[in-house]
Amino acid sequence: MIAIIDYGVGNIRSIQKAIEFVGGKAVVTKDVETIRNADGIVLPGVGAFKPAMENLKPYMDTILNTDAPLLGICLGMQLFATESEERGLHKGLNLIPGRVVRFPKTVGKIPHMGWNQIEIVRDHEILDGVESGSYVYFVHSYYMQTAEENVLTKTEYGIKFTSGVAKDNVIGFQFHPEKSGKVGLRIIENFIMICRR
Repeated sequence: MIAIIDYGVGNIRSIQKAIEFVGGKAVVTKDVETIRNADGIVLPGVGAFKPAMENLKPYMDTILNTDAPLLGICLGMQLFATESEERGLHKGLNLIPGRVVRFPKTVGKIPHMGWNQIEIVRDHEILDGVESGSYVYFVHSYYMQTAEENVLTKTEYGIKFTSGVAKDNVIGFQFHPEKSGKVGLRIIENFIMICRR
């Protein structure tokens, strides 16, 4: 069973439906015990960093101490960082050391919204069957800066930014796999396989 943390941030039913579509079992939950006992955890997120971290407080200890595969999506990935510059400087979970910063105005239209390509820069089982150059769906104004050793994928939008990360049991994507067609479903299917091991 995969637990999708319902902490009041974003449309999470689409993630549940995507997991179930590829044969996984998922529950949207606010219950800490359910999250603690799950085979995998999904941290979704749409919105601002600071209120998201506030809402996440009841689940902080569980997230920081779990050995289960942990998947962060969009803002969920950003929350893995050490800190964010969004509307001030705010502490994150520090599961992926780094900082979340805003796109420079030179990139053009912000937020970065719509389909864009990912360049795979590191092999990882979460990307099995996914080709470098695949298109996925983005909606964001901020991105994570982190050490190259943590980076899975990069994307070009005026600048080349990190769009996928992984460290230990923690995996994050700036894009939305649940909205990214066959490519996104393959990533979700891979996550289910990782959780079953």
